[in-house]
Amino acid sequence: MRTIVITGGTDGMGAALARHFLRAGDRVVVIGRSRAKFDALLATVTADDQSAVSRAEFVAADLSSIADSRRVVEHLNANHERIHALVLAASFIRQRRHTTPEGREASWALFFVSKYVFVTGLAALLGAAERPVIVNTAVPGARVDAIDFDDLDMSEGFTFRQSNAQQRRANELLGILATDQNPDLTYVTWGPARLVRSSFAGEIGMGMKIAAAVLGPLLGQRPAAAVRPIIGLINTPTPGRAAYRGTKKLPLTVGDHDDEDATRLAKAVEADL
Repeated sequence: MRTIVITGGTDGMGAALARHFLRAGDRVVVIGRSRAKFDALLATVTADDQSAVSRAEFVAADLSSIADSRRVVEHLNANHERIHALVLAASFIRQRRHTTPEGREASWALFFVSKYVFVTGLAALLGAAERPVIVNTAVPGARVDAIDFDDLDMSEGFTFRQSNAQQRRANELLGILATDQNPDLTYVTWGPARLVRSSFAGEIGMGMKIAAAVLGPLLGQRPAAAVRPIIGLINTPTPGRAAYRGTKKLPLTVGDHDDEDATRLAKAVEADL
């Protein structure tokens, strides 16, 4: 039986993946903020298969908190022997800079630092599985110079666009660190091919709210359809790094100093943990 860990697994694409793998007979660990949403998700599965109750686990956490992220990693290490797939799908969109109670910029903490904690902290459990997979729902293709190494928290000149680009590029570099440590690991940065019908959790502007309300039902994919490529990547992994939009494989973004940048990024994050 495989163990699948999904952050952000109570909503949208994360929930669709949790339902799929529970129905497929896998053990699924869902990490999210709402126990009620997890219970509702599980009810849709157990209506047809009561065995899912014994294979489903919920861990409550706010992953913009690094303390919470580390607590979850410690829990997983203490209670599981291996992880076959780790899906990093937690999301909470903020269009403006926000500081967490820990003093970190919230988007950077959620969309990168927490992922770094999971990828590095669960390396041994992933290494214990045959052909392990990490799917990081960070849209690939950010420019190579998107990271401000001197101001990772973007305390000066924050913009939503620059914040998004920095997170995406950092997650590509995280793949270098992860696959260097484990050559058998499949590490994929992935984004949907088109709009997904979603609640767009977060603090978003009126324009995005209108787009979600109007365009989502008209043009958006249902989450269950959007995640089919992820399911394929987990079921038939290819070791190494890759990038996808939907089912379309994209060339990896390659810079002249990728290895050095990955090492520099890791040192900066470790110094702040």
